[in-house]
Amino acid sequence: MAVFDTPQEAFGALRPVCVQLTKAQTVETVEELQGQLRRVSDSALQELQEYVLFPLRFALKTPGPKRERLVQSVVQCVSFLLSSTCVKKPDLLLELFSELCLCLASPSAPCQVAPLSEELKLSVIQAILALVHSAYGDIVMSLYQPSALPHLGFAVSLLLSLAEQEKARHVKLEALKCLQALLLQCDCQDYHRPLEEEDRRRCGDLFASFLPGISISLSQIITADTKQGHAVVVSALRVFSRAVSLVMEDVQLKQIPAEEEEVKKKKPALEGSRISQLMVHRDPEWSKSTAAKLSILIKKVVASVSVHPHWKARQELVKMVRLLIWTCGQSLAESVGELLKALVSFVNDERAEIQAQSNEVLRSIAAQGMVAGNRQLTDVLAEDLHSLATALPRLMNSQDDQGKLSTLNLLLGYLKLLGPKVSIVLNSASHLQRLSKALVQVLELDVKDVKIVEEKCHSSGGLEESVKDGIQRKYFRFFADDRILPLLQQICQVLGYYGNIYLLVDHFMDLYRESASYRKQAALVVNELVAGAAGLDVGVLHEREMALSAEDLKEVVTSILEEYVDQANWHLITTVEVEETDNEPAVKYSGLLAVASESHSQALPLSDPKPTIRSMNSNIWQICIQLEGIGLFAQALKRDFRLLFLSALYPVLEKAGDPTLLIGQAARKALSEICCACGYGSVPELINQNADYLVDGISLRLRHMAHEPHALQVLEAMLRHSDANVLPLIQDVVQDVLAKLDQCHTDRVSSFLGVMHTLMQMLASWSKVEPPARKDWEPEGGHSLEATHPHEKLPALQPPTVMEMEEFFQEYVKQKRVAEGDLSESEDEEQELPPPDDKFETCEEQSQLPLYAQTAKDVMERCVHLLSGKSLRIRLKVLDVLELCVVALGTHENILLPLAHRTWPPLVNRLTNDDPLAVLRAFRVLCVLGAHCGNFLRPRFSKDIFPRLAASLDRQAPVSARAGPVYGHTLAFKLQLTVLQGLGSLCKTLDLGENELNRVASVCLPYLSAKQPAKLQEASCSVFLYLMQMDPDATWLFLCNVWCPQTFQPPHPDLAPIKLRGMGKKRNEFTDNVQRLLEELHRREGGGGERP
Repeated sequence: MAVFDTPQEAFGALRPVCVQLTKAQTVETVEELQGQLRRVSDSALQELQEYVLFPLRFALKTPGPKRERLVQSVVQCVSFLLSSTCVKKPDLLLELFSELCLCLASPSAPCQVAPLSEELKLSVIQAILALVHSAYGDIVMSLYQPSALPHLGFAVSLLLSLAEQEKARHVKLEALKCLQALLLQCDCQDYHRPLEEEDRRRCGDLFASFLPGISISLSQIITADTKQGHAVVVSALRVFSRAVSLVMEDVQLKQIPAEEEEVKKKKPALEGSRISQLMVHRDPEWSKSTAAKLSILIKKVVASVSVHPHWKARQELVKMVRLLIWTCGQSLAESVGELLKALVSFVNDERAEIQAQSNEVLRSIAAQGMVAGNRQLTDVLAEDLHSLATALPRLMNSQDDQGKLSTLNLLLGYLKLLGPKVSIVLNSASHLQRLSKALVQVLELDVKDVKIVEEKCHSSGGLEESVKDGIQRKYFRFFADDRILPLLQQICQVLGYYGNIYLLVDHFMDLYRESASYRKQAALVVNELVAGAAGLDVGVLHEREMALSAEDLKEVVTSILEEYVDQANWHLITTVEVEETDNEPAVKYSGLLAVASESHSQALPLSDPKPTIRSMNSNIWQICIQLEGIGLFAQALKRDFRLLFLSALYPVLEKAGDPTLLIGQAARKALSEICCACGYGSVPELINQNADYLVDGISLRLRHMAHEPHALQVLEAMLRHSDANVLPLIQDVVQDVLAKLDQCHTDRVSSFLGVMHTLMQMLASWSKVEPPARKDWEPEGGHSLEATHPHEKLPALQPPTVMEMEEFFQEYVKQKRVAEGDLSESEDEEQELPPPDDKFETCEEQSQLPLYAQTAKDVMERCVHLLSGKSLRIRLKVLDVLELCVVALGTHENILLPLAHRTWPPLVNRLTNDDPLAVLRAFRVLCVLGAHCGNFLRPRFSKDIFPRLAASLDRQAPVSARAGPVYGHTLAFKLQLTVLQGLGSLCKTLDLGENELNRVASVCLPYLSAKQPAKLQEASCSVFLYLMQMDPDATWLFLCNVWCPQTFQPPHPDLAPIKLRGMGKKRNEFTDNVQRLLEELHRREGGGGERP
């Protein structure tokens, strides 16, 4: 709170210090005065303002050199006084203004800034700023009278010199801030009286004299090195835009001709004075000349700030563009194009604030019709568009991605600003030709990546996975930035929105047909043109004059669709298929684990060496783009697209079954988009409701397989993407496929088997038939003892009852008789099984079979015939289908057993005398058969398979024991692993007898050796775990004869001591695995007492 509240008290306190300062000008006295001033209230200080200013002004006007520190102290004191009071006299304002400006000027060259310290310069600028702010009411306008023009020009010249030449950033900023205050457009928080129209005109008249110097100096500051900091650029831009808008304001310039007579009357009063030579009359001639010169500076400023790295500088440029267009749009007509160029380049700026502000300004410009209603400006923009389109390929080839982004933003902005005038501009053949060739060249795809043609669809991939994949990533020759493609798509959409869609589509479809090198790019453009014509999320500034009718849009889409699905554009070479041949190299296989020779492992010759990776990649992308287009067409037409299903749905489903990954993904995405656009709840519903003509198309094309080889892909896609409701609808065509398969055993069998495999997979899922658990025999990797059989909650083995012991001895006697030859085991079991005659089939056929089971039966019958084919590839596919057939028929034993009987001879051939790959698949089929018809398979397995399997495992055990780490990658190892992993489950499902179980244990024993690969050891342990479940006593005895970790004492001394072969042996290669198995057996028995 102030100490002196009244003028009398304040005068008494300030008078001694003021008198002392008048006598002797020292820094200490000035500081003492400033200290006293802080203790005086503002009201009291206002009364004593001139009294206090007198000694301070006297100190500044004293002739002779002065110390900088003294001048700085005086200026700071004046600044403090002015900030607390108001200047109410025009003369005092002008005198103080001149005196403060003189503090900055050099005595020898008043037009130049004196070499002063940064602190003094800053203090003087702040004092001038405080003086302008302290001017009361209309008093400030005394600075803007023609008589004050020299004073104002002197200050402007000094401030511009400081802003341009000073190195200290804070001094530069303060000088620019002061210059902005002199324009009476200060941004400070203090209240400023709003300028009336007359006041603005007077300021404009005066600053017209300074505009050349202000604009040139500020443009040099703006375009200087970015090291000066973004704040300097922002402040200079602000002053530049305010100065230009003040002098070149359209409203003021329109009034100048009407005031010409008044000017002539006033001119004699100024005639003969120097001031008349400084004043500028803003007549039309002067305005035109100044606008032409300003356009050069504006272009320079826009080019520099448009690419400024700091977002605040770019944001200030947006504000400058808005101010100049709204206030000087007519006077600066030559510069409006350049200003709009700056504005549209920020539409996709990385900063959201700049994007929003740019779009807002563009929308306001469009709403006022500044472009559409101005023919001169439309012509300028059209010419700029033509020039930019001409230079676009060169710019795309030479600029970096950021430059390309700015260029395309500019192109998009031109189109948006032209709005409905785009249609008129594109009627010019030159404009359309330039723009289309530019787009086609820029959108050229990079098709060199070998992965495009390498990647294949996984048969288990569903529609949901493809839709989740989203938009496929495309790679282009001329850009890599992900933001550029959406920008090009927006450009095409705006063209489609405003342009004549018939003209544009015809032009680009001509390019599509003209050259294969243009086809992909033209299709990309056409897709987006249709999306734009339909108004799908198109960002525009103007509404089009007339929207395209649904009928017209359908006609356009129909013509494009016919071109897309034409045989020449749809069935392109995307992969090199290997010829299916029955003439395999003669390879002799010896035994179950035979490995193919080197000659057999070589790739088969290609059918057509002509297609290159590049051409196939190009074809793949062309089909993908056309599929994307079909999805966009569906979104554009909505439910009207149903009328085009006859020509669109079949081709899309055909590509949904394509083995190439990109094509399959694009087709499934298109299916999903068609489903959503046409009002279907799901893709299965879409397929089921349109299955009639899809099935007709497949049946028709099956009759001409040589010319229509893709019909099976459509059926496979229908199966994979539909549900169980489609099965009755496709039953006839499935029978047609089976009949066709019967007729062509050597022609395209692989394709037929692919469909059969998909059919059986879908039948298994639709009929809820779960395949048997394969975790115990799956060939992928070994499992640890604990992982193979975790701590299951198995009941502890209880002591046998009397009945159980009686049954055990009866079974033992029976088995002993069998062993001695008194009773044939095979004959006994054969008698128990009914003969596989036709009665079973007849009986089953009498009862109505489910449709899926009847289909599985028909497919399995074909597999029996094809299982002995000469082609390895065919045999492998047949085995895969056969496995699924067994699973599907698992609940229909009367159908499965006769078919298994017919399948057995060729399956044995595959297991015992075939390529290792076929042996692997065949063993998997054997395991599935064992799970579903164990009793039927037991004698056959014991007689036909097990002896050879055991001999093969015995033969390979020494090989794997001494093999190195590379052995784990061989077919022999994989086959050993598969057999060991499946052998235990086979023993259990087939319920093998004691002799076979003992033989299994003997065969697997070598694989318990620590010398074997770890996976084989684990697989062998899994076999013994199954043996424990079937016969724990015999398994315990067998393991203890290998190695017994303890001795057993008889319960009575009269009994003979128990001796096992494994007692007393030293630790060996089997010790670790045997001990683990014995511990597991002990745990499963519930930790009961030790065995004798």
